Amino acid sequence: MLRIAVLVWFGLFGLASQLSAAVPEHKQLAHAPEDSWTMPSAVVLIDAGHGGIDGGATAGPTLEKDINLAIAQKLYLLLNSQGIPAVLNRTGDYALSDDNRWHISRSRHKRDLSQRRQLTDEIETTMLVSLHVNWTKDRSKHGPLVLHQSSGESALLAFCIQDTLNRQQETAFYPREGKPFYLLRKVDQPAVIVEMGFISHDGDRMMLTNPREQLRIAKAIASGIRQYKWITR
Repeated sequence: MLRIAVLVWFGLFGLASQLSAAVPEHKQLAHAPEDSWTMPSAVVLIDAGHGGIDGGATAGPTLEKDINLAIAQKLYLLLNSQGIPAVLNRTGDYALSDDNRWHISRSRHKRDLSQRRQLTDEIETTMLVSLHVNWTKDRSKHGPLVLHQSSGESALLAFCIQDTLNRQQETAFYPREGKPFYLLRKVDQPAVIVEMGFISHDGDRMMLTNPREQLRIAKAIASGIRQYKWITR
């Protein structure tokens, strides 16, 4: 798991150095000592869905993986600037399955998912927030949807994030239990999958690819996480 540690740890500092101007200096993450190989610890593990060869949902040239990463990076900065330590499981366009040398499977998809779950054990965090966008043949469907585990903690986290995204996008949807989803079944800590909008809907796609709107989405998710933390403190 040493390569995982190096990729996550130094990848995070690379991102922080590139975007540090957006975070007050006294709230930027401190560098680990050069002789320390301790894995990072945080409150929130942000899962930027897909990556590398796995582009996720598509609409013409627009790829889900790029949207997920852009909003994940903004959410990472927001949470850390608000005193909620967070880590990202990828900071660039690469597939997490490439780091998985322990899961004996020919399926890249299975290696990708198991690697994402494994990081919840390797990195000390209290919740997992997985970012995705939706797709459907019905071009009229739009809006955010948060999927949760069967546990009450996960459901509460989902309701908090769904509420703030509903306000941001002027919708009125309810979160749902995501029984078939691997991460929600296998991750022990409270975990949610946040479908931030529909890439197949023209209006949602414009929002999801607009940097200013991406920041508004990230702010909404961060607000939902803060609500959850306030309720469960």
